[in-house]
Amino acid sequence: MTPEKPRLHVLLAGPRGFCAGVDRAIRIVEEALKRHGAPVYVRHEIVHNRFVVEGLERQGAIFVEELSEVPDDGQPVVFSAHGVPKSVPAEATSREMYFLDATCPLVSKVHREAERHNARGRHLLLIGHAGHPEVVGTMGQLAEGEMTLVEDAAAALSVTPPAGAALAYTTQTTLSVDDTAEIVAILRARFPGIAEPAKESICYATTNRQAAVKSVAARSDLVIVVGAPNSSNSVRLREVAERAGAPRAVMVQRGAELDPALADGCATVGITAGASAPEVLVQEVVDRLRERFAVTTEEVTVAVEDVTFRLPRMRAVA
Repeated sequence: MTPEKPRLHVLLAGPRGFCAGVDRAIRIVEEALKRHGAPVYVRHEIVHNRFVVEGLERQGAIFVEELSEVPDDGQPVVFSAHGVPKSVPAEATSREMYFLDATCPLVSKVHREAERHNARGRHLLLIGHAGHPEVVGTMGQLAEGEMTLVEDAAAALSVTPPAGAALAYTTQTTLSVDDTAEIVAILRARFPGIAEPAKESICYATTNRQAAVKSVAARSDLVIVVGAPNSSNSVRLREVAERAGAPRAVMVQRGAELDPALADGCATVGITAGASAPEVLVQEVVDRLRERFAVTTEEVTVAVEDVTFRLPRMRAVA
Protein backbone atom coordinates (compact mmCIF):
# COMPACT_ATOMS: atom_id res chain seq x y z
CA MET A 1 0.00 0.00 0.00
CA THR A 2 1.42 3.39 -1.02
CA PRO A 3 1.91 5.61 2.04
CA GLU A 4 -0.09 8.81 2.04
CA LYS A 5 1.94 11.89 1.06
CA PRO A 6 2.30 14.62 3.68
CA ARG A 7 0.20 17.70 3.02
CA LEU A 8 1.78 20.93 1.82
CA HIS A 9 0.02 24.24 1.21
CA VAL A 10 1.64 26.39 -1.49
CA LEU A 11 1.13 30.16 -1.58
CA LEU A 12 1.64 31.57 -5.08
CA ALA A 13 2.68 35.22 -4.87
CA GLY A 14 1.07 37.57 -7.34
CA PRO A 15 2.21 39.37 -9.31
CA ARG A 16 5.14 37.12 -10.21
CA GLY A 17 7.10 36.30 -13.33
CA PHE A 18 7.20 38.23 -16.59
CA CYS A 19 6.81 42.00 -16.54
CA ALA A 20 5.85 44.16 -19.51
CA GLY A 21 9.46 45.11 -20.31
CA VAL A 22 10.60 41.50 -20.39
CA ASP A 23 7.62 40.44 -22.49
CA ARG A 24 8.32 43.25 -24.96
CA ALA A 25 12.02 42.36 -25.27
CA ILE A 26 11.30 38.71 -26.00
CA ARG A 27 8.61 39.61 -28.55
CA ILE A 28 11.06 41.91 -30.33
CA VAL A 29 13.48 39.02 -30.87
CA GLU A 30 10.68 36.66 -31.92
CA GLU A 31 9.20 39.19 -34.34
CA ALA A 32 12.62 39.93 -35.85
CA LEU A 33 13.15 36.21 -36.41
CA LYS A 34 9.70 35.90 -37.98
CA ARG A 35 10.25 38.83 -40.34
CA HIS A 36 13.90 38.45 -41.23
CA GLY A 37 14.70 34.80 -40.53
CA ALA A 38 17.68 33.46 -38.66
CA PRO A 39 20.08 34.55 -37.46
CA VAL A 40 19.07 37.47 -35.30
CA TYR A 41 21.94 38.66 -33.11
CA VAL A 42 21.28 39.72 -29.54
CA ARG A 43 23.82 41.73 -27.56
CA HIS A 44 23.91 40.25 -24.05
CA GLU A 45 21.19 37.93 -22.69
CA ILE A 46 17.90 39.50 -23.79
CA VAL A 47 16.70 38.92 -20.20
CA HIS A 48 18.45 37.10 -17.37
CA ASN A 49 16.90 33.67 -17.77
CA ARG A 50 18.58 30.68 -19.40
CA PHE A 51 15.27 28.97 -20.24
CA VAL A 52 14.20 32.02 -22.24
CA VAL A 53 17.61 32.46 -23.87
CA GLU A 54 17.87 28.81 -24.90
CA GLY A 55 14.34 28.91 -26.30
CA LEU A 56 15.28 31.87 -28.52
CA GLU A 57 18.53 30.18 -29.53
CA ARG A 58 16.50 27.21 -30.81
CA GLN A 59 14.54 29.66 -32.98
CA GLY A 60 17.74 31.09 -34.46
CA ALA A 61 18.89 33.86 -32.11
CA ILE A 62 22.63 34.19 -31.57
CA PHE A 63 23.72 35.83 -28.33
CA VAL A 64 26.93 37.85 -28.21
CA GLU A 65 28.57 40.05 -25.61
CA GLU A 66 29.90 42.73 -27.96
CA LEU A 67 29.05 44.01 -31.44
CA SER A 68 32.54 43.02 -32.58
CA GLU A 69 31.25 39.43 -32.60
CA VAL A 70 28.50 40.28 -35.11
CA PRO A 71 29.31 39.85 -38.83
CA ASP A 72 28.29 42.46 -41.39
CA ASP A 73 25.61 40.25 -42.92
CA GLY A 74 22.68 42.69 -42.75
CA GLN A 75 20.76 40.66 -40.18
CA PRO A 76 19.10 42.44 -37.24
CA VAL A 77 20.89 43.09 -33.96
CA VAL A 78 18.82 43.46 -30.80
CA PHE A 79 19.97 45.29 -27.66
CA SER A 80 18.87 43.64 -24.41
CA ALA A 81 16.12 44.81 -22.07
CA HIS A 82 18.70 46.10 -19.59
CA GLY A 83 19.79 48.98 -21.82
CA VAL A 84 23.18 49.84 -23.31
CA PRO A 85 25.69 52.70 -23.14
CA LYS A 86 25.39 55.30 -25.90
CA SER A 87 28.60 53.95 -27.40
CA VAL A 88 26.79 50.76 -28.49
CA PRO A 89 24.16 52.26 -30.86
CA ALA A 90 26.87 54.68 -32.02
CA GLU A 91 29.06 51.73 -33.02
CA ALA A 92 26.11 49.98 -34.68
CA THR A 93 25.30 53.13 -36.65
CA SER A 94 28.90 53.57 -37.77
CA ARG A 95 28.84 49.98 -39.08
CA GLU A 96 25.45 50.58 -40.75
CA MET A 97 23.89 47.75 -38.76
CA TYR A 98 20.14 47.26 -38.61
CA PHE A 99 19.50 47.31 -34.86
CA LEU A 100 16.44 47.10 -32.63
CA ASP A 101 16.54 48.51 -29.12
CA ALA A 102 14.72 46.24 -26.65
CA THR A 103 15.62 48.40 -23.66
CA CYS A 104 12.72 48.42 -21.20
CA PRO A 105 10.92 51.77 -21.56
CA LEU A 106 11.19 52.26 -17.79
CA VAL A 107 14.98 51.92 -18.04
CA SER A 108 14.97 54.34 -20.98
CA LYS A 109 13.07 56.78 -18.75
CA VAL A 110 15.96 56.67 -16.26
CA HIS A 111 18.40 57.32 -19.14
CA ARG A 112 16.49 60.39 -20.28
CA GLU A 113 16.22 61.69 -16.74
CA ALA A 114 20.00 61.35 -16.33
CA GLU A 115 20.43 63.45 -19.46
CA ARG A 116 18.03 66.12 -18.19
CA HIS A 117 19.84 66.45 -14.86
CA ASN A 118 23.16 66.61 -16.69
CA ALA A 119 21.85 69.34 -18.99
CA ARG A 120 20.91 71.36 -15.90
CA GLY A 121 24.45 71.10 -14.56
CA ARG A 122 23.76 68.49 -11.89
CA HIS A 123 26.13 65.69 -10.97
CA LEU A 124 24.17 62.43 -10.81
CA LEU A 125 24.38 59.85 -8.03
CA LEU A 126 23.19 56.48 -9.35
CA ILE A 127 22.01 53.98 -6.73
CA GLY A 128 22.71 50.52 -8.13
CA HIS A 129 24.97 47.49 -8.34
CA ALA A 130 28.37 47.78 -10.02
CA GLY A 131 28.74 45.68 -13.15
CA HIS A 132 25.02 44.99 -13.66
CA PRO A 133 24.16 45.56 -17.35
CA GLU A 134 21.49 48.12 -16.47
CA VAL A 135 23.96 50.15 -14.41
CA VAL A 136 26.59 49.92 -17.14
CA GLY A 137 24.02 51.16 -19.64
CA THR A 138 22.79 54.02 -17.45
CA MET A 139 26.29 55.24 -16.60
CA GLY A 140 27.09 55.08 -20.29
CA GLN A 141 24.48 57.75 -21.07
CA LEU A 142 26.78 60.48 -19.75
CA ALA A 143 30.44 61.33 -20.16
CA GLU A 144 32.84 59.68 -17.76
CA GLY A 145 32.93 61.48 -14.43
CA GLU A 146 29.44 62.96 -14.75
CA MET A 147 27.84 60.19 -12.66
CA THR A 148 28.88 58.47 -9.42
CA LEU A 149 27.69 55.00 -8.43
CA VAL A 150 26.36 54.50 -4.89
CA GLU A 151 25.98 50.79 -4.14
CA ASP A 152 24.78 50.70 -0.54
CA ALA A 153 24.21 52.63 2.67
CA ALA A 154 27.91 52.61 3.53
CA ALA A 155 28.72 54.14 0.15
CA ALA A 156 25.98 56.75 0.65
CA LEU A 157 27.65 57.77 3.92
CA SER A 158 31.09 58.12 2.31
CA VAL A 159 30.45 59.27 -1.28
CA THR A 160 32.24 62.51 -2.15
CA PRO A 161 30.71 64.27 -5.16
CA PRO A 162 32.61 66.99 -7.02
CA ALA A 163 33.04 70.03 -4.78
CA GLY A 164 30.30 72.61 -5.20
CA ALA A 165 28.31 70.54 -7.70
CA ALA A 166 24.52 70.59 -7.72
CA LEU A 167 23.33 67.03 -7.19
CA ALA A 168 20.57 64.68 -8.28
CA TYR A 169 20.00 60.98 -7.76
CA THR A 170 18.32 58.16 -9.63
CA THR A 171 18.25 54.39 -9.22
CA GLN A 172 18.54 51.08 -10.98
CA THR A 173 15.00 49.83 -11.63
CA THR A 174 15.37 46.42 -9.93
CA LEU A 175 16.60 47.30 -6.43
CA SER A 176 15.24 46.40 -3.02
CA VAL A 177 12.63 49.03 -2.21
CA ASP A 178 13.56 49.02 1.49
CA ASP A 179 17.33 49.15 0.94
CA THR A 180 16.94 51.99 -1.54
CA ALA A 181 14.79 53.98 0.87
CA GLU A 182 17.58 53.75 3.45
CA ILE A 183 20.19 54.93 0.93
CA VAL A 184 17.99 57.80 -0.25
CA ALA A 185 17.39 58.92 3.34
CA ILE A 186 21.15 59.11 3.90
CA LEU A 187 21.71 61.09 0.71
CA ARG A 188 18.91 63.52 1.58
CA ALA A 189 20.37 64.06 5.04
CA ARG A 190 23.88 64.65 3.71
CA PHE A 191 22.84 66.70 0.67
CA PRO A 192 19.59 68.56 1.51
CA GLY A 193 19.33 70.18 -1.91
CA ILE A 194 19.66 66.95 -3.91
CA ALA A 195 17.16 66.72 -6.77
CA GLU A 196 14.91 63.66 -6.82
CA PRO A 197 13.53 61.64 -9.72
CA ALA A 198 10.35 63.09 -11.19
CA LYS A 199 8.80 59.66 -10.59
CA GLU A 200 9.95 56.60 -8.66
CA SER A 201 12.82 54.97 -10.57
CA ILE A 202 12.35 51.47 -9.13
CA CYS A 203 9.87 50.00 -11.58
CA TYR A 204 6.30 48.97 -10.82
CA ALA A 205 7.10 45.30 -11.44
CA THR A 206 9.95 45.22 -8.92
CA THR A 207 7.82 47.03 -6.33
CA ASN A 208 4.81 44.75 -6.86
CA ARG A 209 6.82 41.52 -6.75
CA GLN A 210 8.55 42.54 -3.55
CA ALA A 211 5.21 43.45 -1.95
CA ALA A 212 3.79 40.10 -3.06
CA VAL A 213 6.66 38.05 -1.68
CA LYS A 214 6.39 39.92 1.64
CA SER A 215 2.73 38.92 1.84
CA VAL A 216 3.51 35.21 1.45
CA ALA A 217 6.79 35.18 3.41
CA ALA A 218 5.08 36.04 6.66
CA ARG A 219 2.90 32.93 6.29
CA SER A 220 5.53 30.54 4.93
CA ASP A 221 8.01 28.09 6.44
CA LEU A 222 10.02 28.25 3.20
CA VAL A 223 9.96 30.59 0.20
CA ILE A 224 11.12 29.43 -3.23
CA VAL A 225 12.10 32.11 -5.76
CA VAL A 226 12.19 31.01 -9.38
CA GLY A 227 14.90 33.03 -11.08
CA ALA A 228 18.49 33.26 -12.23
CA PRO A 229 21.44 34.12 -9.97
CA ASN A 230 22.42 36.97 -12.32
CA SER A 231 18.90 38.43 -12.22
CA SER A 232 18.97 41.42 -9.87
CA ASN A 233 15.23 41.47 -9.22
CA SER A 234 15.19 37.71 -8.48
CA VAL A 235 18.06 37.96 -5.98
CA ARG A 236 16.27 40.84 -4.29
CA LEU A 237 13.11 38.72 -3.96
CA ARG A 238 15.00 36.06 -2.01
CA GLU A 239 16.50 38.72 0.28
CA VAL A 240 13.12 40.40 0.81
CA ALA A 241 11.49 37.06 1.67
CA GLU A 242 14.02 36.37 4.41
CA ARG A 243 13.68 39.86 5.86
CA ALA A 244 9.89 39.59 5.78
CA GLY A 245 9.85 36.61 8.11
CA ALA A 246 10.41 33.45 6.05
CA PRO A 247 12.65 31.12 8.08
CA ARG A 248 14.36 30.15 4.83
CA ALA A 249 14.34 31.38 1.23
CA VAL A 250 16.02 29.65 -1.71
CA MET A 251 16.33 30.37 -5.42
CA VAL A 252 16.13 27.82 -8.24
CA GLN A 253 16.13 28.25 -12.01
CA ARG A 254 14.10 25.14 -12.87
CA GLY A 255 11.93 22.62 -11.09
CA ALA A 256 14.58 19.95 -11.61
CA GLU A 257 17.01 21.97 -9.48
CA LEU A 258 14.74 21.85 -6.46
CA ASP A 259 15.24 19.16 -3.83
CA PRO A 260 11.65 18.71 -2.62
CA ALA A 261 13.01 17.38 0.66
CA LEU A 262 13.77 21.02 1.51
CA ALA A 263 10.08 21.31 2.33
CA ASP A 264 10.07 18.37 4.75
CA GLY A 265 8.46 19.50 7.98
CA CYS A 266 6.94 22.57 6.34
CA ALA A 267 3.22 23.22 6.44
CA THR A 268 3.28 26.15 4.02
CA VAL A 269 5.65 27.08 1.19
CA GLY A 270 5.58 30.37 -0.71
CA ILE A 271 6.58 30.55 -4.36
CA THR A 272 7.35 33.58 -6.49
CA ALA A 273 9.27 34.28 -9.68
CA GLY A 274 11.53 37.06 -10.88
CA ALA A 275 10.41 39.36 -13.68
CA SER A 276 12.38 37.40 -16.30
CA ALA A 277 11.06 33.94 -15.33
CA PRO A 278 8.09 32.53 -17.29
CA GLU A 279 5.13 30.97 -15.51
CA VAL A 280 5.94 27.51 -16.90
CA LEU A 281 8.96 27.42 -14.58
CA VAL A 282 6.76 28.15 -11.57
CA GLN A 283 4.56 25.23 -12.55
CA GLU A 284 7.67 23.04 -12.82
CA VAL A 285 8.45 23.85 -9.17
CA VAL A 286 4.89 23.09 -8.06
CA ASP A 287 4.98 19.78 -9.96
CA ARG A 288 8.31 18.94 -8.34
CA LEU A 289 6.78 19.46 -4.90
CA ARG A 290 3.82 17.26 -5.89
CA GLU A 291 6.24 14.36 -6.32
CA ARG A 292 6.73 14.31 -2.55
CA PHE A 293 3.70 16.08 -1.10
CA ALA A 294 -0.07 16.32 -1.42
CA VAL A 295 -0.08 19.94 -2.59
CA THR A 296 -2.85 22.49 -2.32
CA THR A 297 -2.33 25.93 -3.86
CA GLU A 298 -3.56 29.44 -3.06
CA GLU A 299 -3.06 32.59 -5.10
CA VAL A 300 -2.05 35.58 -2.96
CA THR A 301 -2.40 38.67 -5.16
CA VAL A 302 -1.45 42.13 -3.95
CA ALA A 303 -1.75 43.99 -7.27
CA VAL A 304 -3.11 43.46 -10.77
CA GLU A 305 -0.81 44.53 -13.60
CA ASP A 306 -2.15 45.67 -16.96
CA VAL A 307 0.94 47.47 -18.30
CA THR A 308 1.92 46.81 -21.93
CA PHE A 309 4.63 48.34 -24.10
CA ARG A 310 4.50 48.66 -27.89
CA LEU A 311 7.15 47.10 -30.07
CA PRO A 312 9.51 49.39 -31.99
CA ARG A 313 8.87 49.90 -35.69
CA MET A 314 10.67 47.27 -37.70
CA ARG A 315 12.07 47.47 -41.20
CA ALA A 316 9.74 46.14 -43.86
CA VAL A 317 10.83 42.91 -45.51
CA ALA A 318 11.63 43.37 -49.18
